[in-house]
Amino acid sequence: MARSRLTPEREGELYAAVLDLLGEVGYEALTMDAVAARTRSSKATLYRQWGSKAELVVKALRHNKPMELGEIDTGSLRGDFRAALRRTDDCEMEKSSALMRGLGQAVHSNPDLLQALRELMIEPELTGLGLMIRRAVDRGEVRPDNPALSYVPHMMIGAFAARELVDGRAVDQAFLTDYAEAVVFPALGV
Repeated sequence: MARSRLTPEREGELYAAVLDLLGEVGYEALTMDAVAARTRSSKATLYRQWGSKAELVVKALRHNKPMELGEIDTGSLRGDFRAALRRTDDCEMEKSSALMRGLGQAVHSNPDLLQALRELMIEPELTGLGLMIRRAVDRGEVRPDNPALSYVPHMMIGAFAARELVDGRAVDQAFLTDYAEAVVFPALGV
């Protein structure tokens, strides 16, 4: 069935409402009925546009992401990392981190959400990060046989996940910049 096209403004309104509701009630309690009521739209329209709650939530999380990681190319890995970090301000980073923590619980009992997160959010980021790293290898900044190459995604995700647990503080640009300088770049030999 063909989907009718929403205006970018209307789509943005729907995504903002989904994220607001997600923050208010969590993933499990979020319903398409609640989204329809909040956005003054029909549940049928929501399902026609997104197919499932999981797809709607993940697309709402990805909405307005400024630039894919793979498109960032400053000429150096350090510059690429810094440009990637600058694409989101600290407030937005904190909000996204809180939403991801909340979804982290839900993915364990919801395979549709896990699949949507992997396909629509994690895989594009990993692909972009892979391109960024591959360019650094091609430029000679990183040895192609460096054993840390395959662990860069784990290092970055670990930094996001552990900051609040270990320090009781939100992730921000300063922390991630320091982390990259102290952990990621030395591991890669940059």
